[in-house]
Amino acid sequence: MATVTELRYYPVKGCAGVSAAQAELTRAGLAHDRAFMVVDEQGVFRSQRRDPLLATVRPAVEDDGRRLELVAPGVEPVAFAVDSEGPRREVRLFGAPFRGIDQGAEAADWLSEVLGARSRLVRVPPEHDRVTDGLVPGTSGYADSCAVHLLSRSTLERFNELSDAPALSADRFRPNVVVDGWPEPHTEDLTRRIAVGGAVLAYAKLAIRCAVTMVDQSTGSKAGPEPLRTLARYRRAAAGGVAFGSKFAVLRGGTLRVGDELAVGAWGPSEL
Repeated sequence: MATVTELRYYPVKGCAGVSAAQAELTRAGLAHDRAFMVVDEQGVFRSQRRDPLLATVRPAVEDDGRRLELVAPGVEPVAFAVDSEGPRREVRLFGAPFRGIDQGAEAADWLSEVLGARSRLVRVPPEHDRVTDGLVPGTSGYADSCAVHLLSRSTLERFNELSDAPALSADRFRPNVVVDGWPEPHTEDLTRRIAVGGAVLAYAKLAIRCAVTMVDQSTGSKAGPEPLRTLARYRRAAAGGVAFGSKFAVLRGGTLRVGDELAVGAWGPSEL
């Protein structure tokens, strides 16, 4: 039986993740996942693709979402009350227009110092109604696409067997849910409906990997060409790019816990 071995959410898009023994799963993903986003002065999102130092920013959000703390090496931490009612401003994520609530000058100045570039921090507004793509549509906050990124241990182990570089841990790939117990790698690609912790997930699409996977998540330094070089040898997707892990929409929320068993209710063919 496959079980959940890791849960991780990312309060600020592009910044460090938070490991949890249990987490509420909402229709938009694990609670607080990608609820905040760093943008430039024009409102365009910042990503580790161009700003790898985002990885060194460690956010901590209170359970009720009302207060956020940001910590990074070499600077004093900053903590502030989250504004969930202020004026909306236009932001852009992969060219698509969304709205965000600016979190003020203190957060902006702190992030600008850490990243060495003028930045602002925005929060997803309550009326956010994004529709994500894939075989099953869903919603999410400021995630790249779907609500949940799931990766199996066997998939990661297979990669490390094929790579000539030092073994990578799951955090390099920034999953939300890590699963153990599927003996065959890439089993997550074949699932279509998963029940876990009272929640129900529906497969949306393969997770196509980008240059963010080449960033060392502990130092914020680009450490390529791995894993993309190895993935290019055996995980090229038919639609382009390389795939590793799968993305899911949330059909029903619930409480996920490390140790929860996964029950696959439907299977399908690989899209690779």
